Amino acid sequence: MLEEMKSLAREKNICVLATIVDRKPYCSLMAYVTNTACTEIYMVTHRQTRKFRNLTSNPAVSLMIDTRDTSPRADVRAMTVEGLFQKVTDTAEEQKVRRKLLSAHPHLDAFMGHPEAEVFKIKLKSFLLLDGLTRSSFEKVSD
Repeated sequence: MLEEMKSLAREKNICVLATIVDRKPYCSLMAYVTNTACTEIYMVTHRQTRKFRNLTSNPAVSLMIDTRDTSPRADVRAMTVEGLFQKVTDTAEEQKVRRKLLSAHPHLDAFMGHPEAEVFKIKLKSFLLLDGLTRSSFEKVSD
């Protein structure tokens, strides 16, 4: 089941990122790409956003990846992904991720070219897949 969950994460490229700070939740629609093993998800934001402040204050996040754009309502798959925010500090890794993000999301070109643009990753901890209205599966991600 874990491979099926990772496959869904690789297949999609937009998610809802949920952060929390001061006991207040905050959701953001985000473009993303995964690494090959699907143990990390990469995104970009600007440093002066509430989202980035939340991420740096509390690295625990949740992502929602779903199939509502391609499935009838009764068959929608919705996956909650638990993870931890980490800055991408290695220059070579950052450049590789930037190329991968731009390849999947060319509309981000100007956004990523802004001096405040920060590439970051979410280190994945677990997946909870709801398949339709009644079937669910939970899997932890090993390091």
